Amino acid sequence: MSIMFSLRHGSLFFRHLAIVLALVLLPCPSAAQKGKGVNVRQDLSQARSYLRSRSKNYGQAEQLMNKLLKDSACRENKHVHQVLLEAVKGQYDQANERMYLKQKQDTAAFFTLARRMFTIAFTLDSLDMRPDKKGRVSPEYRQKYAQMLHAYRPNLFNGGTFFVRKGKWKEAFDFMDTYLDCGRQPLFQTYDYGTTDPRMAEAAYWATYSAYKQQDAKRTLQHAQQALADTAHTDFTLQFTAEAHHWLDNKGSYVATLEEGFRHSPQFPYFFPRLMDAYMGSGDYTKALQLADSALLVCDTCELFLFAKSSVLLHQERWEESVRYSRLAMAQNDSLPEPYFNAALAYVNMADMPGISDDKKKYTDYYQRARTYMEYYRLLMPKEEEKWAPVLYRIYLNLNLGKQFDEIDKILRKNK
Repeated sequence: MSIMFSLRHGSLFFRHLAIVLALVLLPCPSAAQKGKGVNVRQDLSQARSYLRSRSKNYGQAEQLMNKLLKDSACRENKHVHQVLLEAVKGQYDQANERMYLKQKQDTAAFFTLARRMFTIAFTLDSLDMRPDKKGRVSPEYRQKYAQMLHAYRPNLFNGGTFFVRKGKWKEAFDFMDTYLDCGRQPLFQTYDYGTTDPRMAEAAYWATYSAYKQQDAKRTLQHAQQALADTAHTDFTLQFTAEAHHWLDNKGSYVATLEEGFRHSPQFPYFFPRLMDAYMGSGDYTKALQLADSALLVCDTCELFLFAKSSVLLHQERWEESVRYSRLAMAQNDSLPEPYFNAALAYVNMADMPGISDDKKKYTDYYQRARTYMEYYRLLMPKEEEKWAPVLYRIYLNLNLGKQFDEIDKILRKNK
């Protein structure tokens, strides 16, 4: 019995010993570990030597730190990120000097180095601010790098506009997004960019524009609210926002943004026609008519607004009023096709009203007027056979115009 007791306890002891040994052997970022082919202290020391050397081997220092960061045990070692930041900063300063001296330097690469400094610094700061075992926070690097990068930050904006001009929308968005992110990062909390930086709204606009150009709906919306403060581009920001909601099939938000855009700029070409289409498409002719009336209060000679009102009145079966607004639109622009189509349809419908056929003169007059407008519409829009041919068929039939009727009949048969 005593022997069995001793064996059991011995087995338990060795299991505990194995667990302890395993914990001791785990790689530790703060130690000079040799796991997965890395030695943190040795590589950090070598990289720092590169930074201090006369030849300034910043690229080699960066390679060493990137090698360390491939090891998951090193990714939370703030000293690795700090040396990496210094290595990239050194390359940035060298590139900046070459540009100042008008020596050969890739501009895109220069700006990319600038942005990399910020993304590394954000990671370093989050590690630097972690509390120790006693809950104390004593950052080593925040003040130094906040002050340093504050001076470099304008080149994030400059890089963003550089890539906008080049049509490199992803890069443009990334730069403006990083520029804006500085306003949220604890690293820069003392600078309060949200209230002190007058270019934040413009940066938000360029980020929104760049995302829109990529047809990336979610990123288009990401900074759109902040971009609205850039009053020079408010109309376009609302347009991009509406399009993003349309891509996402957010119908309510799409219409609400169009309404906001129309209130802001009734004559901006994007909002009115799409808002009118939304109301008409849903059969809400009351809202459509209110929209047309609101637009005409702003500009009572704008042919688009006049035509829109004629279309709403046509759908409401207010034929004579529809003709009146169609004529007003024609008077402003006699080469605009659609008012002629509206007027022709209105007269056809007036001819078909109950009791009109009993008055042969009025009946014929309505169809003659319809003919005049529809033939002119055909002249303006010869390829729109599907629109004008069925109406002219009906007009020629009721006016007993055999030759013209036969021509249209052939067109309709051909298109069947």
